[in-house]
Amino acid sequence: MENNKESYVKIIELKEQVKKKLLHGLHPLENPLETLEYIDDIQRLGLSYYFENEIEQVLKQFHNNNNNLHRDFGDNNLYADALRFRLLREQGYFIACEVFAKYKNEKGKFKESISSDIRGMLNLYEASQMRVRREEILDEALIFTTTHLQSLVETSQLSSPYLDLVKHALMHPIRKSFQRREARLYILLYRKLPSHEELLLTLAKLDFNLLQQLHQKELNYITRWWKEFDFKSKQSFSRDRIVECYIWNYGVYFEAQTSQIRLMMTKLISLLTIIDDSYDSYGTLEELRPFTEAWMLERWDISATDNLPEYMKVCYKKCLEFFNEIEEFTKENSYCASYIKKGLQCMVRAYSKEVQWLHNKYMPTFDEYYPIGLDNAGSEELISMAFCGMGDVVTKESMDWIFSQPQPKIIRTMSIVGRLMNDIGYHKSDRRKLSKDVVASAVECYIKQYGVTDEEAIEKLNEQVNDSWKDLNEDLLYPIAIPRPLLMRVLNLVRVNHEMYREGDGFTQPTLLKNLIDTLIINPIY
Repeated sequence: MENNKESYVKIIELKEQVKKKLLHGLHPLENPLETLEYIDDIQRLGLSYYFENEIEQVLKQFHNNNNNLHRDFGDNNLYADALRFRLLREQGYFIACEVFAKYKNEKGKFKESISSDIRGMLNLYEASQMRVRREEILDEALIFTTTHLQSLVETSQLSSPYLDLVKHALMHPIRKSFQRREARLYILLYRKLPSHEELLLTLAKLDFNLLQQLHQKELNYITRWWKEFDFKSKQSFSRDRIVECYIWNYGVYFEAQTSQIRLMMTKLISLLTIIDDSYDSYGTLEELRPFTEAWMLERWDISATDNLPEYMKVCYKKCLEFFNEIEEFTKENSYCASYIKKGLQCMVRAYSKEVQWLHNKYMPTFDEYYPIGLDNAGSEELISMAFCGMGDVVTKESMDWIFSQPQPKIIRTMSIVGRLMNDIGYHKSDRRKLSKDVVASAVECYIKQYGVTDEEAIEKLNEQVNDSWKDLNEDLLYPIAIPRPLLMRVLNLVRVNHEMYREGDGFTQPTLLKNLIDTLIINPIY
C-alpha cells in the first residue's frame, strides 16, 4: 500500500511537469514538429486522458495556423506532414488530404523515393486510416504504404525498434486498435527509441501498473458475482465468458474513475450473452415466444415469467435485478434506464426473427438479413449503457441521438464492424462446419442473393467494413452531433468490436484473446 501511495504522489508530480511543458515549454508555432511528436508520444503511451484540455489547446493552434505550418515543413517532410494530418484529424479537425499530392510523380503515382523514408511511410500509413469517402489519394496511400512496409518486413530490411513498430502497425493501425493494449506495447517500444523522454516513460509505467492493480481487483469482484449467480447449474447451455465480458468494457472505459460503469457494463454483456444463447442455441420456438413477449412489455414485471420455463425465469429475474441497479446508478439522469430497455428490445426483436428463420429452415437474402443482423449486433444497447457512465456530459438529447433516423454513421459502423466481422469469422470457423443447422449469417445470405463464391462474398463484406470506417471518420470531424467525449466512447466500442472479431470470433473462442488478457490484466510492466 505504501508503494502505491508513493506512486500516486509521483504521478501527480509528473503530470504537473508534463502539463507545464505542454502549455509553456514547447512553443508549438516555433517548434511544430517537436510539439507534434510530444503529443503523439503522450497519446500512444496511454496518457492523453490526463491532458485532454492541454492537448486540445495546442492542436487548436495548429489548426488555426495550418497554412503557415505547411510552409514551415517544406516540400519534402512526409513524416511531419503525415503526423500533423493524423493528429489533427484524430482531434476532429478537417485537414485536406491534398497535402500529400506533392509526394506523387508526374504520372499521379506516389514516388518510389519516399519508400526509403521509414518514419514517413509509417506515418502516412497511419494517416491514411483517417480517410473518409472520396479521398482517393488516401486510398492510394494506404495501398502504397501497406505494400512497401510489408515488403520491408518480409525481406528483413528493418532493424529494431522500427521492425517491431512496422510489424505491429500492419496488424493494429492506431485508429482501429484496442487503446490500452497499444499503450502497453508502445511503452516497451518507446524506451528503445533514442528520442524517448524518461519523464513520460516513468509516468506511463506507473500509470499502467497502478491501473492494472485496480483492474485485477475488479475482475476478482465480477468473477465472484458471476459464480454467486451459479451460472453453470442454471444456464449451462450458455457461454461462460465473464473475463471476455470484462475485457470488452475495459476497451471502452479503463480509467480509475470509471470503475463502476465498467462493472455495470460487464454485468450487462454477461446477461446479454445468456439471452443471445437462449435464442441462438437452446430455446425452442414455443418457449421463446413468451420470452420475447416478456421483454417487449413496457412495464417489465416479475409476473411476465409465469409462462416461462425455469431457466428463462432465472435469466429474466436476474435482468430485472440488474435494471434496478441501473435505475439506482442513473438516478441523477433517471431517463437513461428507459433507453437501455429500448436497446434490448431492438436486440430481442432481431433474435426472434432469426429464430423463426432457423425454425423454418429459411435462408434469407442478404437484403432481408442485413437490417436484422445489424439490430442483433446490439449497438444501441451498448452505447446507451456506455453513455450512462458519462455523468453530466450525457443529456436526454444525446440519448435520443442513439436512436435517431437516419442512423448516425458512427453507430452504423459499430453495427457493421461487429456483425459482418463476426459473421465472417463464424463462416470460417469449425463451429459452423460442425453445426447441423445452417444459421443465417451475412456470408451465406450474400452468397444466396448474388450467387458468388465464399471468397467473393467475404471480399465484398470486408469492403463494406472498410467503407464504414470511412463513415465513422467523417462523423468524428467537426461539426459533430453530440459532445466529443461521448463520441469517443462510441469509437472505443467500435475498436473493441474490431479487436474481438479481427481473427475470428474472439468472444466465443477465448484462445484468440488470451494474449490480450495476459497483456492487460496479468503481467505488469517492469
